[in-house]
Amino acid sequence: MEYWDIYDINKKKTGRTTPRLGCKLNQGEYHIVVNAIIINSQGKILVSKRADYKPHGLMWEMSGGSITVGETSIEGMIREVKEELGIQLEEKEGVLFKTVRRDDPPADFKDLWLFKKDVDLRDITFPDGEAVDAKWVTIDEFESMVENKEIIGTRDFGREDYEKIIKEF
Repeated sequence: MEYWDIYDINKKKTGRTTPRLGCKLNQGEYHIVVNAIIINSQGKILVSKRADYKPHGLMWEMSGGSITVGETSIEGMIREVKEELGIQLEEKEGVLFKTVRRDDPPADFKDLWLFKKDVDLRDITFPDGEAVDAKWVTIDEFESMVENKEIIGTRDFGREDYEKIIKEF
């Protein structure tokens, strides 16, 4: 069973943990979720399609998930991408782009990690079966997918963030 560390409103560990299944966080308690914004040298964003058995099955997303007990945010991000896509990222490649506190249950801090990396789609293997396809999309295609409800988990990333990444990183 997967367990999460519990954090306070200042994103500090409380010393407590909770099982993911049946998670009940008290007011002011959070866990950490991570998403990988992987952008290639052409400025395209890597998205993957969720397996049909998962919630929001067959929808597209940026790879990610929850970090587990004892992991740092970047360690959890690297693990999630490896499990879902078979891509090995390195800590030194990642930049914490931004953190968003979300109070909807179960409350979390969502860390968005930026990786500038050219990945050949033929090298993506989907080891854990959580994803079934991947593709590179332009920011215009990404926004169109959001509008068409083809992609999930995007309220914390959009054109303004993309343009900041292209300009500053």
